Amino acid sequence: MPGKEDRFPNQLSGGEKQRVALARALVLEPAVLLLDEPLGALDQKLRKQMQVELKRLHERLGITFIFVTHDQEEALVMSDRVAVLNRGRLEQVGTGEDIYERPSTCWVAEFMGVENFLDATCVAREGSASRFETPAGQTLWADLSAEVAEGAHATLAVRPEALRLSVAPPQPKPANLLMGEVVEAIYEGGTRRWVIQLSTGKHLVARDSNSAATAGERITRGSSVCVWWEQARSLVYPAAAGGEPANA
Repeated sequence: MPGKEDRFPNQLSGGEKQRVALARALVLEPAVLLLDEPLGALDQKLRKQMQVELKRLHERLGITFIFVTHDQEEALVMSDRVAVLNRGRLEQVGTGEDIYERPSTCWVAEFMGVENFLDATCVAREGSASRFETPAGQTLWADLSAEVAEGAHATLAVRPEALRLSVAPPQPKPANLLMGEVVEAIYEGGTRRWVIQLSTGKHLVARDSNSAATAGERITRGSSVCVWWEQARSLVYPAAAGGEPANA
């Protein structure tokens, strides 16, 4: 940090303090460097800059970094492999893509940003697909799950970005189609977040880019909409012990 050689750490900015702390740790030439939420106190812009610096540093030094964070996006950006811990118990280990696209449990799915969970019963296994029925009699489909037998209770989970919205029913009819009313329409900058209440009272959350198809339709709070998603985007989890749905 040229020009700041005569300053003490308490005279530096948050990002500069983090650089000093890293230097103090790395001068000892450790085989493993533990970083316990090192970017938690930084603003978003500085946080992004430090993420890039840390990745470059890791590539240059070639040592193992163990990076602890509660920020799911940061975990995906920074890691080669992710380990998800729940109360000291290892829930899942894999690449960021594995953890994000194929969470192994409902808990991991929720931790990684899945917000939609539907209780259902597997009523048939047909070819490469499983057909489910909700307590309200709605039919849902998912790719065939080896863990859920016919007649078994399960939880179907869907990521917000996997949901699609329209005023008119889509054609051809998708595998998973539900009707509801928009109760929240939230502008988030690059995306919009939609909260849809189904006739059962259940809420679903959808998120899309502002350039998505929904931006071309007049969907606002109070709109009646169709909500649908592809069969392959359904995540299936067996019911918890005791026969109750896994997310009860």
